[in-house]
Amino acid sequence: METFSIVEANPYFLPHLGGIENRMHVTSKHLAKRGHDVTVLTAQLPGTPAEEETEYGYRIVRVPSKFYNIYNPPYVTSRGVLDALGSISPDIVNYNYRWAFSFDGEVSRYPGKKVFTYHNMWGEGVGYQRYISEANDALYRKKLDRYDHIVAVTDYVRNDLIRRGIDPAKVTSVDNCLDTVPDISRTEGDFILSLGRLVATKGLDYLIEAMRDVDYRLVICGTGPEEKTIRRLISKFGLEGRVEVKGWVSEEEKNRLMDTCRFFVMPSIYESYGLAALEVMSYGKPIVCTDVDGLPGNVKDAGLYVKPKDPKSLSEGINRLLSDEEYRRELSDNALRVSRSVTWDQQIVKLEDLYRSVILGEI
Repeated sequence: METFSIVEANPYFLPHLGGIENRMHVTSKHLAKRGHDVTVLTAQLPGTPAEEETEYGYRIVRVPSKFYNIYNPPYVTSRGVLDALGSISPDIVNYNYRWAFSFDGEVSRYPGKKVFTYHNMWGEGVGYQRYISEANDALYRKKLDRYDHIVAVTDYVRNDLIRRGIDPAKVTSVDNCLDTVPDISRTEGDFILSLGRLVATKGLDYLIEAMRDVDYRLVICGTGPEEKTIRRLISKFGLEGRVEVKGWVSEEEKNRLMDTCRFFVMPSIYESYGLAALEVMSYGKPIVCTDVDGLPGNVKDAGLYVKPKDPKSLSEGINRLLSDEEYRRELSDNALRVSRSVTWDQQIVKLEDLYRSVILGEI
């Protein structure tokens, strides 16, 4: 099998944790396992080495950077991205982000083959952030012309890009999916679970309000700029005895919570994919989630769908799933089936074939 030199580029990478970083880690690991020379090019977080060989077969190169806590994640400015790409001289670069102008400006000037992976919805944001996001995406639309191809993480994102004027022949979907199938207990604990970044687009303020009409325990895991707002709402509605905000939890603890919760709640306002949903479905857990963006296409018949930004609809959905054990069991079985229907063993071949076609000039 012909192998290539591949750079996966993004201003954020592990130990910074998020959906983009997780996908980059998984794809880099699988591509390296298949014999490719894979380098992750990223910004240097304080306390991280400039270069690192990982146990997964890929290398990390970090360029000097500054971080500004304007929003979550922090804004990044970096130096030496184009020089690093020139030194590595990869056959192809996959870039993953559109909110770090110094980083994406230098990546877009790299003269070799380039693809861009679109992870989020166009214009994603709440309040004033949505207007900023819309403006940024409109500007970034022109930069996309510098890339040889675009990867969308779901068919929903692909269709949205096409609707925005991107040539359908230039966009390929390579879905997010599970990396490993966990060992599960099929137990139901005495709590429902929500986990992820605590940002406005996740709709957790509506979930807290909905819990006024739910006589059950909710555990929230994650960190982010909305944590103070969430804690304030819990206090305002007198929910301290029913709603617990755990903050950051270890991977081991996260897995334990997913395995033992009664079900998962995802009240997102925007959600291009919802990797957390797929993770919790792999434990056979049903999901109460909003019918927005790419969620229905990925959760499929493992979810009970509610209206976004609607506490009443959310509380009714939660209470129905709490009270209907037979329906909960049906959704649980569906969750296991859906989560195991697509794996990275399948999708990595699709991504590898796409990279090969771009490198050889076939698309």
